[in-house]
Amino acid sequence: MLRLPLRMALVSMNHREGLQGVVSQTGVVMLCALSLQRRRRSLRVILCASASIMCLSAGLAFAEDESGVRQSVSRLSNKELVDLVLRMDKRLRAVEERDAAPAPGGRAVAANGKKRSAPAPEAPVEGSPAAGVGTASLAAPGYSILERRHAKAVETAAAGQQPLPGYEPHPGLIIGAYGEVKFGRLQNPDAGGAWQNKFDAARIVLLPTFAITDNIIFNAEIEFEHGGIAFEADDKLHGSVDVEQLFVDFKFNPYLNFRAPGIDLIPIGYINQHHEPTQFYSVNRPELYQKLIPSTWRAPATGVYGTLLDGLSYQFQVSQALEDFGDDFELRTGAGTVPLFPDPYEAGINGLEALGVSRPPVGDFSQLHNTYAISGRFDVAPPFIPGLAGSVSAYFTPNVTPRGAHGDLGNLLERTSLTMFDAELRYRMPDTGLEVRGEYVRVDFGNPFDLRANNDTDPTNNVGKYMDGYSGEAAYHFPLGEFIGSSWEAVPFYRYTRKTLQHGGFAGTDLDLPTGAGWLQFHTAGIAVFPSPQVVLKASYQRVINKELLGARSDSVLGGVGFFF
Repeated sequence: MLRLPLRMALVSMNHREGLQGVVSQTGVVMLCALSLQRRRRSLRVILCASASIMCLSAGLAFAEDESGVRQSVSRLSNKELVDLVLRMDKRLRAVEERDAAPAPGGRAVAANGKKRSAPAPEAPVEGSPAAGVGTASLAAPGYSILERRHAKAVETAAAGQQPLPGYEPHPGLIIGAYGEVKFGRLQNPDAGGAWQNKFDAARIVLLPTFAITDNIIFNAEIEFEHGGIAFEADDKLHGSVDVEQLFVDFKFNPYLNFRAPGIDLIPIGYINQHHEPTQFYSVNRPELYQKLIPSTWRAPATGVYGTLLDGLSYQFQVSQALEDFGDDFELRTGAGTVPLFPDPYEAGINGLEALGVSRPPVGDFSQLHNTYAISGRFDVAPPFIPGLAGSVSAYFTPNVTPRGAHGDLGNLLERTSLTMFDAELRYRMPDTGLEVRGEYVRVDFGNPFDLRANNDTDPTNNVGKYMDGYSGEAAYHFPLGEFIGSSWEAVPFYRYTRKTLQHGGFAGTDLDLPTGAGWLQFHTAGIAVFPSPQVVLKASYQRVINKELLGARSDSVLGGVGFFF
């Protein structure tokens, strides 16, 4: 059954001449495929590919030596045909391996000796955060940025592809990155509100993802902040290097997946989990994610997640709890406590910084209490309302008080619970450029009498029974193709935010005399220009108002460049 169609295909070439003989090879390949369709797939692919190469070679050789080809084809036996096909397959594999081999300079070289360029980026998926500014805020549940990285890593491993040109670590490894640079003029409240020029290489973050198997995925996020770290005077750097994510996912099915213990983001709010600079339009992150939600909020954690039904997904997590300690890491004693009385220490939760410095450490067994927290999140994107997405999330820990906690007067501080609730909504009106977002967050304290900020003899940073904040934002997407002939998009926006970090009821040993610095309003307006979904150029103005006698004196005019790929 194998001999007849191959011989027919080869002999048919003896009756064609020149270019006609080459064109006829399409019919030859089809004959091979039809005759072998009942065979195993791998054999069919190899034989058909080899037959097409053999026929093309014969057709080209025909123009040079017609009589020689006729004689060689007509004399082939069945065994010789099979041997020839196998030899051609072996040669094809050798050519492919040669083309894939890296050149001495490290980059892969094509057969013509030229360096191969990097592969073109994939087109973003409609509805995903990377699908452009038009859908940046409408990530469907179950298809987050992390899910896209998972899918890409599995695809790379299955195809045996090398994700980085000229560098071949292992199929299944992909490396993404995001970062941002900021510059402009800011008022400095410590200088009486004087305007000063500023520049900050805010962060560069590497995102390695490795598909160990199709359903075991390694993830990490490694961040270099504020230009790096150094201790020499000529470097003038005081940044940091942080591991913001580090875990392995075990993906069982769409409904239930397990995230092994590691460093993970707390599932509160949208921007805490999608904090890349292409996901928000202002130069700085939205104000609710500065101090009130201590973004980027990460902790030692483990949990499960999945999709319940179309348009509804969930995440449940157990993590190390926040701790009411905001001082230098070295002040933690070898016994795992705060400094002993009478040594003072800074509060981790207070009416000026909110929860900004209360995050637990993620290394060195240096947590200051034995308490865990639980948190959960539901993401919703109803398919019957195109353009609408949102989430609700909650966090609870029965205690934020560290071991040995005390006030400046020597009084020991008891347990204090903390509960956080967040709800946010995003809507991009179909067939228009209009987009709106809204969010509300609230933090309640079970026993503010025992918070460190209310017992440090400083009444200006006291904390009441709860903190809260809300924001509303409107933006409009203008495609610039009509003006500059490209896919650029401009997004002017305005956002109003109000945060109250010093509600009444400042119970403790301190006087109840907050200054009003924790009662804040923000008016933020500007424009974000997207040359592509992976790059954004930003400019924004922010007016800050509080209830201090002289005002906040913290306005800013900033520019920025962000990227995410």
